[in-house]
Amino acid sequence: MLGSQTDEESSATAIRIREELARRRLSRQWLADEARVSLSTLEKALSGQRPFTLATVVRLEGALGVALRRGPAPKPGAEGAGALAPEEMGAYSRAAVHWLEGEYLTLRRSFSEAGAIYAYRTLLAWDEAKACLAFHESSRLDRDFEQHGFVSFPNLSGHIYLVTNFEGQYRVAILGRPTRDGALHGVLATLAAGAGAQLMPASTPIVLLPISRRAEAEYGLIRPGDRCHAEYSEQVAAVAERGYALLPA
Repeated sequence: MLGSQTDEESSATAIRIREELARRRLSRQWLADEARVSLSTLEKALSGQRPFTLATVVRLEGALGVALRRGPAPKPGAEGAGALAPEEMGAYSRAAVHWLEGEYLTLRRSFSEAGAIYAYRTLLAWDEAKACLAFHESSRLDRDFEQHGFVSFPNLSGHIYLVTNFEGQYRVAILGRPTRDGALHGVLATLAAGAGAQLMPASTPIVLLPISRRAEAEYGLIRPGDRCHAEYSEQVAAVAERGYALLPA
């Protein structure tokens, strides 16, 4: 069939797709929607009833952010290797992390008010100049402390690291793989305001929720009784309650 994979290629593609869906706990319906293909077409190709067309494979690659076609991997220093992150960040390709790009509602517990949730925005986007995925915070009440840095994504652990390095001062968010709805759960290690002008080490659960999948969001210091407080508190509590991170009492 013109413009289609061979049976062998199609079988290998189907296996890779099933593995990705299982690993990320995503549904076939989600993939069909994200790739803008019919669920029937996807099901038939995955079951071997028909081969994948090249057009469908390209769309699936864009939705999953992984390469489904065979070919040599780009090497650092080679032409076009600008889409490959440095080894110390995980040597990932842009295609491999494309699915992470976007804007997220970021939630963590407040360090200053018990029971309150701090909510702001985090943008994950590819930095062409540095050839890596970068993050930028915004909509924080304390704008002077908005963080921006790089994203490390090593195959070894499969976790996602948002790293700030400002003149040797590090701040790290360690996030697990996204849930079915795209949420990222993990732990933030940072510095919080202490007595006077002092800073002290602090850690707290943190959650990133895709803004594109939300009808509306509330930012700032969300206190008990505020419209979004119950939902935000539940999202943050899920980090420990559902085993996304180990947080001893």
